[in-house]
Amino acid sequence: PRETRTYESIATAGMGVLRSLDPETAHGLSITLCRLGLAPRALESKRKAGLQLKVMGMVFDSPVGLAAGYDKQAQVIPALLDMGFGFVEVGGVTPLPQPGNPRPRMFRLPEDRAVINRFGLNSEGQDVVAERLVKFKEEGHSGVVGVNLAKNTASEDAVADYVAGMCRLGPLVDFVVLNVSCPNVKWTSKLSKNEDAMFRLVSQVQQARGAIPEASRPKLLLKLGPDMDAAGKRHMAKLALDCSVDGLVVSNTTSTRPNSLVSPDRDQKGGLSGEPLKVVAEQTLRDMYSLTGGHIPIIGVGGISSAQDAYRRIRAGASLVQIYTALVYDGPALVRRMNEELDELARKDGFRGVAEAIGADYRDAQSSKGVAVKK
Repeated sequence: PRETRTYESIATAGMGVLRSLDPETAHGLSITLCRLGLAPRALESKRKAGLQLKVMGMVFDSPVGLAAGYDKQAQVIPALLDMGFGFVEVGGVTPLPQPGNPRPRMFRLPEDRAVINRFGLNSEGQDVVAERLVKFKEEGHSGVVGVNLAKNTASEDAVADYVAGMCRLGPLVDFVVLNVSCPNVKWTSKLSKNEDAMFRLVSQVQQARGAIPEASRPKLLLKLGPDMDAAGKRHMAKLALDCSVDGLVVSNTTSTRPNSLVSPDRDQKGGLSGEPLKVVAEQTLRDMYSLTGGHIPIIGVGGISSAQDAYRRIRAGASLVQIYTALVYDGPALVRRMNEELDELARKDGFRGVAEAIGADYRDAQSSKGVAVKK
């Protein structure tokens, strides 16, 4: 049975076979295996009371989610939730279909436990994804699902594209993430440097969200990059507070290349994810939590590959965490392991559950300065 540790071990061993293939081919094959019902199941791992938490008005069985970029086209959401994830973010999705950049566009850096991708937002388009999301609901599946929105590369109107995505996909999901920090397309870097344009974009999308009936109105989050300077972080914190977004996703991949990289493909163009992103992603999270005073829930992502990494991110201010690159190297068993160990780590620190540990480092730091912070 797919619930057994034996099956999980076989699936993890199978990852070795996938890693022998071209990365994009392996990614496509793993999606096919999920679609055929061959992915391991670890539902019981997220049924621990200490893992459950309420964030942005939504109840999560586990704080461990799957980041955008894996199930780009929303093909295998049920299989991923069954694997033990507390939530799944699909996409990025563009209004119209687009092929993305030419292949090869994904590179493993095994010595660095990292990946470089320059997919360029390949998407089957919002109509195809909408059909799959409708089917997911009609089949009676439960679980928190979000969609990552992007604009078409050829489009001249970012606002119209994001608004179209919110109108078409927003009512079908629990949360919508505006991808305004993808390093593989030029328009996001221009947008993030233009404060007025960013404010207009978020305001217009908020307006479109407000027109969706309350019963099916999704939460709105912004996905930020790890390469912001101090002024950029302050601007994004102010924007998030002024526009009343429901949450932040911190952080996207980086276009920078740490000197520590040793893999032959380290100089490939694209966004770097995985282990080398850990330090900068965590620091960006700490800064954003502090700048927003802990008033805006944050999903921590970037370089998380263990329960210890996730717990550090939670203590730093993350209400939820996401993984992706670590699955390439550790396989699906990682999800169960993280669920089981996260609960233990929180209890070891004297918390009744993970929810109580959110922002603990910030509270401790403020307390040492004599500043009272509301839990």
